[in-house]
Amino acid sequence: MNAQHSGLHNKLTFAGLLITLGIIYGDIGTSPLYVMKAIVGDHPINADVVLGGISCIFWTLTLQTTIKYVIITLSADNHGEGGIFALYALVRRTKVKWLIIPAVIGGSALLADGIITPPISVSSAVEGIRTFYPEINTVPIVIAILVILFTIQQFGTKLVGKFFAPMMLIWFVMLGVLGVIQITGHLAVFKALNPYYAIHLLQIHPDGFYVLGFVFLCTTGAEALYSDMGHCGRKNIRISWIFVKAMLVLNYFGQAAWLIQHEGETLQSLGGDYGNPFYLIMADWFQPAGIIIATMAAVIASQALISGSFTLINEAMRLSFWPKVKIKYPTELKGQLYIPSINWLLLAGCVGVVLHFRESSNMEAAYGLAIVLCMIMTTILLNYYMIMKRLPWYVFSPIITVYLVIEFCFLFANLNKFAHGGYVSLFITCVLIGIMATWFRAKKISKNYTKFVKIEHYKKVMAELSVDLSIPKYATHLVYMTNASRTDEIEEKVMISILQKRPKRADIYWFVHVNILNEPYRTEYKVTEVIKDDLFRIDFNIGFRESTKISMMFREVLRDMVQKGEVDVTSRYESLNKNNIIGDFKFVLSEKFLSNDSDLRFDEKVIMNTYFLFKKLSLSEEKAFGLDSSSVKVEKFPLVLHPPEKISLTRVYSNSKQEH
Repeated sequence: MNAQHSGLHNKLTFAGLLITLGIIYGDIGTSPLYVMKAIVGDHPINADVVLGGISCIFWTLTLQTTIKYVIITLSADNHGEGGIFALYALVRRTKVKWLIIPAVIGGSALLADGIITPPISVSSAVEGIRTFYPEINTVPIVIAILVILFTIQQFGTKLVGKFFAPMMLIWFVMLGVLGVIQITGHLAVFKALNPYYAIHLLQIHPDGFYVLGFVFLCTTGAEALYSDMGHCGRKNIRISWIFVKAMLVLNYFGQAAWLIQHEGETLQSLGGDYGNPFYLIMADWFQPAGIIIATMAAVIASQALISGSFTLINEAMRLSFWPKVKIKYPTELKGQLYIPSINWLLLAGCVGVVLHFRESSNMEAAYGLAIVLCMIMTTILLNYYMIMKRLPWYVFSPIITVYLVIEFCFLFANLNKFAHGGYVSLFITCVLIGIMATWFRAKKISKNYTKFVKIEHYKKVMAELSVDLSIPKYATHLVYMTNASRTDEIEEKVMISILQKRPKRADIYWFVHVNILNEPYRTEYKVTEVIKDDLFRIDFNIGFRESTKISMMFREVLRDMVQKGEVDVTSRYESLNKNNIIGDFKFVLSEKFLSNDSDLRFDEKVIMNTYFLFKKLSLSEEKAFGLDSSSVKVEKFPLVLHPPEKISLTRVYSNSKQEH
């Protein structure tokens, strides 16, 4: 693991705790804006329902967030990095092939959550304005905030990040203070710590068991907390969570204390059509400031998920789950990246959600269904992590069973939301699963039909080609990117390109292979001299969170080899050699197209045609590898799947020939 990351992961500092507040807790920290409002709903306030609601919230935060994520899941780090793809990269060493299914479903669900969280958080905050202006249409304000938020992504979050931490500290302190003011004199609300009230809620709530769908909203940010572990470190998250949970619980209990005092009334009668206990517990003079602070916190909650989505797509690309897309690095901060295509797709999705639902209360129906799927998938992968760590079955089996039962209860409760808007998050999740599954499957099919040959059989002819003056020189240095994982093999199409397509004479041939590792941060290389002074192979071992800038890395390797006297890269042209001019480099990339000779099954035809469509829309190979396009030659090769049987042809002779 990178030393910088190791230090970050193990260090506990005040600055680290502050940064953690700013980055990690946006989503889970803004849940008091809408959870109690969703539980109470349009029904008259009932003290038992309120107590049952906060009892459920307290035990959900304890069991799901504290024990499962903060204590257990944060221990399953991949060299300091967290998140469902980092966990998958770790457990795929177990060679259990079907684990890719929970990884793809979980990753897709987390991305779908990234489209729904910004609208619900920002809408819930902005709707506080209706306390003063009941008739105001908040939709344009919400869309304007989202457009500004997504537009500033391209500049990086370094400057905004400095503002995030103090803002979230103010937010959490505000939550705690507002809660304490209401609890004072109404300490009886603490009897809700008894889980009896949580169980009783399921019997008395008008929605019955399905109320768990609203309760679940209090823990939706737990998965993001795990995903962002690499940014802040395990210790900082664990310590800061003590403070965050205390403030959240105080606020929920404060809302409960206020609601119980208004038993029998409805939220609408207390605060108009958009009555929200979060704002109703504030003093009138403080409400304007409270709305501004809540809106800022909601924007920060959105930012955390947007950054998380960029990281998730970057990992998906490296693990062959997603088409190659353009990545920018707006700041020097490790792990900070910006993906323009994903940014604008997320914005379009968020604006679509706002226009479709219009009110945060309507969005609550769409929210939660996707993220509970992600949590179940994380639990399944966690099971295999514990097996990999050789924990006794009687230790991890009860833990996994308990969490699968809890999460399936939440899933069934959230299924009630399907017809009321849950179909939106499920539709987005299914589209993302379709893209990931298609891309991965097509890559697998393509790899299975790639023919490899032994370099040994071509050593003699390549050595002779290199000095054959009857063939015009193609380049001083000719570089081929290869997928061959063995150093003694190469794709047959590479040898066809060098020897047959147009014989390519070069002074030195280079085969470059990029191997994406199961760990996040590592950049190392290995050089193999295949033919003395004529053919070299370079293997780059790159972590799944590193950028693949092959041009820069290749130059670095050459500089190192030249210093060690392993290779001479000066031009072989006499006049240029005399003046120590570096030779020209030509990169050759092979682009596949689906051959008409392929005899495909229906499912393969759909997968491969969709794959090549995505390929047209995605980043070109040279840009994906960070190569200078002026020195790149792209050659097209047919990909033949299930080649047809040998065709039987009969030669027909002309009459004159038969007469002879």
